Amino acid sequence: MVTVDRLHEYADDDGNVIESPSEFREGVNVRFRGKNNRLVVHERARIVKLDLTFDGDNGTLILGAGTRDGAIRASIRVGQDSTITFGDNVTMTSTSTISAVEGTSITFGDDVMIASGNQFRADDGHAVYDVVTGGRVNKSRSITIGSHVWFAYGACALGGSVVGDGSVIGFNALVTGRIPNNVIAVGSPAKVVRRNVAWERPHLSLTQPPYRPNADGITKTKKYWKLTEEPVGPVTRAKRVVFARGNRSLVARAKRRAKRLLARKA
Repeated sequence: MVTVDRLHEYADDDGNVIESPSEFREGVNVRFRGKNNRLVVHERARIVKLDLTFDGDNGTLILGAGTRDGAIRASIRVGQDSTITFGDNVTMTSTSTISAVEGTSITFGDDVMIASGNQFRADDGHAVYDVVTGGRVNKSRSITIGSHVWFAYGACALGGSVVGDGSVIGFNALVTGRIPNNVIAVGSPAKVVRRNVAWERPHLSLTQPPYRPNADGITKTKKYWKLTEEPVGPVTRAKRVVFARGNRSLVARAKRRAKRLLARKA
């Protein structure tokens, strides 16, 4: 195992590389246990803590640009053939736990706000089998988090989660499936409790005005002020098809974003 305690341009004999135009010395611990792994860091990334382990071969982690809104604070595991991608301005209040193994991916869009005590796990860490068939019960599955999504305190996402742009995942919620855009989802498993919502980053007690009874006078992130695209009412087969297409579009956009970030560094 090779350990690197700062982010800079790096390559070793096993094909592991770090592509980081800027140097980061504080709070960094990167471990390579395999070969041909790649860490790509935007020159304007903001990192407070990065505890990263590449457990297998052919893993990739991409960190986008940061802003003054916050920084990356994360404990990350990248397994065999797996990829984790952060868009620009992904922030965490305290350390988040993130794990992708067995060829899965976890993708965060831009302007994702993550609170404290959050986890994003494409895998369960240990295999569970059916005692009759011997088949795997808990297969690892990819996760896609859209842009301008807020994960509140303790909210987590498991394998197979897809969260649309502009949504809020409430206190201690557990996402296990598909959540549409511009909704509030709470509970375990997370369920939509309100549609057609939008949220903004400025903290209620740290920014003006001191009272905000409505949206009058606030600065809106207009591209995320949208109506929820999932149909309301009984879910017919046609409606399921529409929603599935919307989620496939979100996943496709996430994949294109990752390719652009990699091409930018090539």
